[in-house]
Amino acid sequence: MEVILVALIVALLNGSIAYIDTLLTDIVPMTLYAEKYMTVVSGVNLAETLFDIIFGFGVSLIVLKFLKKGFDTYIMWTDGDADEEPLYLLTNFFRALAVAISFPTIYGWLGSIIEDMTNDLLTAIGLATNYDWQAWVNGISTLGIVTAIFGLVFIICYFMLYFQFLMRGLEILILRIGVPLACVGLLDNDKGVFRSYITKFFQSTLAVVIQISLAKLGVGLMLNMHIFWGVACMMLAIRTPRFLQDFIITTGGGGTGVINNVYHSVRLVGMAKNLAK
Repeated sequence: MEVILVALIVALLNGSIAYIDTLLTDIVPMTLYAEKYMTVVSGVNLAETLFDIIFGFGVSLIVLKFLKKGFDTYIMWTDGDADEEPLYLLTNFFRALAVAISFPTIYGWLGSIIEDMTNDLLTAIGLATNYDWQAWVNGISTLGIVTAIFGLVFIICYFMLYFQFLMRGLEILILRIGVPLACVGLLDNDKGVFRSYITKFFQSTLAVVIQISLAKLGVGLMLNMHIFWGVACMMLAIRTPRFLQDFIITTGGGGTGVINNVYHSVRLVGMAKNLAK
């Protein structure tokens, strides 16, 4: 009975080899720029069309909220502090417009940084691992039913992680499209919905980096017959979004907040690259 079960599991593993060796290829750009890969399938850049629509709608809401807030505060005296300088409201208005207009460019810089960092991490991990899926399956077939079951669990987690990457790509795409609407919150002194929105955005992008690194490490460990460590890495990769929620939280404070931090971080990385050249 045990021999039959092992043979069945090994057959499943052999059938998976054709897919698992290439599933994570280009997974980072696929996650960060999902619309490019969906364009290849459908022939229409739906994301760009949606962004143009949401952008126009978002800018209209920013203007309307600016006018309403100014009217209620300085004419009707029913909202906010009438003693506050109108310059603050005007500054928030231009900040909201600037973020909505420049976000695609800022995201391009952020995407380049994430891709470079991820490639460096994967290169470092790959140098210490050897990849031979067929040898791994052959080794699994000689180690008994328990090892075969853990190998099957690993492959199942592998496929689950791949679909999670696809879902993460759609999530980031939706967040990118909705940024102009979230910028309406920048008219409020506490940044309104924008603060929690941008926190969710960075949580999703950071999850991509951690998940792909853990997946690559898990594959390397599993193929070198560190069975339990490989399964542990893959399961942690699946749980990464929930793990990040435990310490990436929305905090208060004034100023331009996250956008300023991102801008200066991108500028520093750009300067460092120029110096390195």
